[in-house]
Parts: sequence; structure tokens; C-alpha cells
Amino acid sequence: MSLNGIGELMTAVGLAALLYGEWKNEPALRAASKPFASLGFLVAAIGFGALESRYGKIVFVGLVLGALGDVFLLGRARQFFIAGLVSFLLGHVAYVVAFASLGLSAPHAALAAGVMAVVMFFVGRWVFPHAPEMRIPIGAYMLVIALMCIAAIGAWGAGAPWMIPVGALMFTASDIAVVRDRFVEKDFINRAWGLPLYYAAQLLIAWSSGT
Repeated sequence: MSLNGIGELMTAVGLAALLYGEWKNEPALRAASKPFASLGFLVAAIGFGALESRYGKIVFVGLVLGALGDVFLLGRARQFFIAGLVSFLLGHVAYVVAFASLGLSAPHAALAAGVMAVVMFFVGRWVFPHAPEMRIPIGAYMLVIALMCIAAIGAWGAGAPWMIPVGALMFTASDIAVVRDRFVEKDFINRAWGLPLYYAAQLLIAWSSGT
């Protein structure tokens, strides 16, 4: 089996165990399976050739920051959530830089900017009343993830592989699940669809690093 295949298998197995741990509320299983699943997309990225190009290296930095964020979010205290938020924010910044380095189509980026402005406006109206003290960090995160999607779609319009915009949009959807679980309504269903989207997004972005 190839190295990227091993990484993908690690993520799939870790994700299955993580979802079971979330469902049964078993902290020890969550603590073991989540880092393992995240390590999988790092292994997959190396297998895809992420360390062999400038674009791939920047993407790998984003993946590492995402993996760190996953570990931080295992904690339930507010400081762990903030640490995870900062890690993911910096990871998204790395993705913005990586995607933009491939070149951007101005019409595609402009269209994406318009759509993301509307989406983030409604997400903000939905979330902010539930977390008024977190408006600034959440708002900053929303801005950066919108920029990531704009750069991803702009890069795709300029000829970048499809994994980039699909991965970015899936990542954004998974973040909505995290926000809903933290601030609106804590429920396993949020993790049941958010976690698979997240890990699939990271694997797609890792895949793009070798193109």
C-alpha cells in the first residue's frame, strides 16, 4: 500500500473510532482516535508529495495547524476552544497563501466573494446572539475562512485542481457544525456530519498538494 493510502486508511479508521467515541461519550476513545485520524491526513499529504513543492509545503503547514487545532478542541474549556480557533485560523491563512500562489481567476474570485459575503452575513446573524463575548474571534475566523474559499474558487477558475474548492467548501461546512455544537445546540448530530466533512476536506486538500 502506498504511503498516502496508509494515511487515508489511518484517517478513516480514526474517524470511525472518533464517531463511536462521540456517540458513546467516551473521552478516552476520543482522545486517542482524533489525533490518530489527524495524523492520517499528514501522512497522506507526505505520500502525495506535499514536501516536494512550495505549494505543497505551505499546504502541509496548514494541515499541521489543523491537526494541532484538533488536539486543542478535545478540551471542553473555553481556553482550549480559543487555542483551537487560533490554530485553525492560522491554518486557513496558510491555505489562502497556498491557493493564491497558484494564480487566481478574477471573475471566479469576485463571484465567490459575493456569495461568501452573503453566507457569512447570515452565519453571523445566527451565531453572534449565542456568543456575544466571542464576536471578535469568531468574526475574524469567519473572515479568514471566507478568504480561503475565495482563493480556492479563484485558483480553480485559473486551472487549479477541483480538490481545492471542494475541500475548502467542505471545510467551511464542517466549521458550521462546530459552531452549532459549541454555541447553539450541543448534539451528536453536529459531529456526525461535521467530522466526516472535516476529515474528507483535509484529505482532499492534502491530495491537491501533490498535483
